Amino acid sequence: MNLTIDFFTNLVALKSEQFSASNILLKMERIYLDNAATTPLDDEVIDCMVNVMKFNYGNPSSTHSLGQEAKTVLEEVRRKIADSLKVTPGEIVFTSCGTESNNMIIKSAVNYLGVERIITSALEHKCVAETCLEMKKLKGVELVYLRPDSNGDFDLNKLEEALKSSDKKTLVTLMHANNEIGNILDIEKVAHLCKENNTLFHSDTVQTMAHLDLDFSKTLVDFASCSAHKFHGPKGAGFAFVRKSSGLKGIITGGPQERSLRAGTENVTGIAGLGKAWEISQEKMEDYKNHILDIKNYTIQQLKERITGVKFNGRSAEDSSLYTVLNLLLPYKNPLIGLQLDMKGIAISQGSACSSGASKPSMVLMSVLSEDDLDNCTPVRVSFSHFTKKSDIDAFINALEEVGTQFVIEKTDSLHR
Repeated sequence: MNLTIDFFTNLVALKSEQFSASNILLKMERIYLDNAATTPLDDEVIDCMVNVMKFNYGNPSSTHSLGQEAKTVLEEVRRKIADSLKVTPGEIVFTSCGTESNNMIIKSAVNYLGVERIITSALEHKCVAETCLEMKKLKGVELVYLRPDSNGDFDLNKLEEALKSSDKKTLVTLMHANNEIGNILDIEKVAHLCKENNTLFHSDTVQTMAHLDLDFSKTLVDFASCSAHKFHGPKGAGFAFVRKSSGLKGIITGGPQERSLRAGTENVTGIAGLGKAWEISQEKMEDYKNHILDIKNYTIQQLKERITGVKFNGRSAEDSSLYTVLNLLLPYKNPLIGLQLDMKGIAISQGSACSSGASKPSMVLMSVLSEDDLDNCTPVRVSFSHFTKKSDIDAFINALEEVGTQFVIEKTDSLHR
């Protein structure tokens, strides 16, 4: 009880300090290390979107020239994405984001494709996890969960066993790269297993689109998802990849847009921004990757040298992981570290939801960490972009050292009270 009171007392005090320091924060240089959550817009993307807002304001469904010019913008972006993924333009369906794409795919698979069973995991993004639970509640769909090991990996032999264990029409939904610990799933192998067992395969590819070179002519996923704001595009624009042979139908009705898979006037400006961000990411993918890997390796090296007892969650510190994400575990419990770093101008994620003011570990971290680590350590996710500099990492680790020192002093004082 006293711990709870102390936590909220400290939280209120920190919030008060945070608000009083807001003017200082506005003046200081901000350090952004939360690129897995969203990325800053590229200047070229902004210019592209402003140009479309000024000159391509027609409704793409209109038959006059202004409408058809807007339609041309959409179709050029669609073709550009399809060419990169080695699919047909008709398999790219524009949506508002990855969450909408994942919802559409899972719900439509149940409602229109006869799916009665879904194989998934506790490591999925909430938009997948909660949609699966909703399908269980509303439609009686059977849910089968694959259990990860302590590194966050899946035994694909267990997946094969699950695929062969039932004659029900099944959808497998497993994310390509985990947004918290960076583990990458072998989606080519999973797709092969699904094809062998006449099973539909959906992968949440939000963290890997435009970061990894994906070829859906070889990796035979049936469905995938994308959000533009994960690679320096705008929020409110994304797409679903829907294999043309799947027979998937839309869940938003009331218009023929997107071949009736997604009714409603298209976000032409946002889609144009998506297209420009996609184009830049494809052209500079290797350069961006090499820069970010250098930053990530520098971060790991500095953390090991300067933060005694630090560990890394999942495969995030290994070469096999997603190069944009690093999830570390600090050797002390400090649920307020996100606020403390924010007050120093540094944006990170704790891999947790603070909906009620209390820090609560995510399902991902609860699945891969021991009870001892959950009780006594602090997870911190840092995620990088091509804008991230080594000086940003130096400032971040300096701040960690300061916060850690304060924590050790407070802990020592409490032992002598």
